[in-house]
Amino acid sequence: MPPKSLIAVGGENLIDSIQDQSGSAPDGYFHNLGGSPYNVAVALARQGITTHYITPISSDAFGDRLAAHLQDQGVVTSGPRLAAPTTQAIVTLEQGVPKYQFLRDGTAERMVTTEILQSAFPAAATHFHIGSLALADGSDAAVWEKAFIDAARLGICTSLDPNVRASLITDPVSYRKRISRLLTNSSIVKLSDEDLDWLYPGLDYLNAITKLREQTTAKLVVLTKGPEGAEAWTPQHYLSLANPQFSGLVDTIGAGDTFMGTLLAGLANNDQLTSNALDQITSDNLASLIKRAIYAACLNCTKEGCDPPFAERLEQALLEERL
Repeated sequence: MPPKSLIAVGGENLIDSIQDQSGSAPDGYFHNLGGSPYNVAVALARQGITTHYITPISSDAFGDRLAAHLQDQGVVTSGPRLAAPTTQAIVTLEQGVPKYQFLRDGTAERMVTTEILQSAFPAAATHFHIGSLALADGSDAAVWEKAFIDAARLGICTSLDPNVRASLITDPVSYRKRISRLLTNSSIVKLSDEDLDWLYPGLDYLNAITKLREQTTAKLVVLTKGPEGAEAWTPQHYLSLANPQFSGLVDTIGAGDTFMGTLLAGLANNDQLTSNALDQITSDNLASLIKRAIYAACLNCTKEGCDPPFAERLEQALLEERL
């Protein structure tokens, strides 16, 4: 029997070279596996969702680590291995908040073509997720945009997380137009309050979120607000939830990706990753989905780098909160 949800994930894979504040790393950095969509794929697989990662991965030593980790988590690496270097993100921490510098020119994850994605995309996919650096600029961004819009037109459920990295966007006007086109082909949109500010410059929060909801076809829009929790909208419902009280914050790397993966996993487990099912989300259902995603993101923040919780750990945290 085929899985009830098969999620294809596209977008960058990279090495996060994170500034060592303890003095124990030989070169001053810890080299962690990362990339927003890569992290989403891991979060999905750790929660039992059949997941294919369709982006090319380098055949260098870093690429070997990236591919092996996905496979260890149960992710199918359907994208090719290419003889180009791995993208690297130099991450410095300011009071636990990451600041990024990307080394991305000529790297394997950018060598996407329509033919590569058509070959890598699973025929049985029921959902397609993309976001982040893959959409920043260049010919690869155009390829990802086409793949996303083609999938939407075929009736595949879609999700978008812009995860804006302003330092990599050379043409803000063109980038915002690309995001606008993707918004009109999205079933689910998740973004941060920082993303919202950047995408709609000059607008206050209320006008920006109103404009976004007017632009998108998404049946579910979620805004994450860091330490202030999250808000969510469907055509019928609105929800605002605060973060729980968690101790032991290490850093916030991958929190948004963990939230995104957990949201999709929750919808998949509820058989709600279709346009018709998204229309049927109730207020209680919405609250459960967002609470679960918030808890997963908070658990991730108690670890160094992106380390999404497995389903059992997440369920344990939610059970402890109810007791």
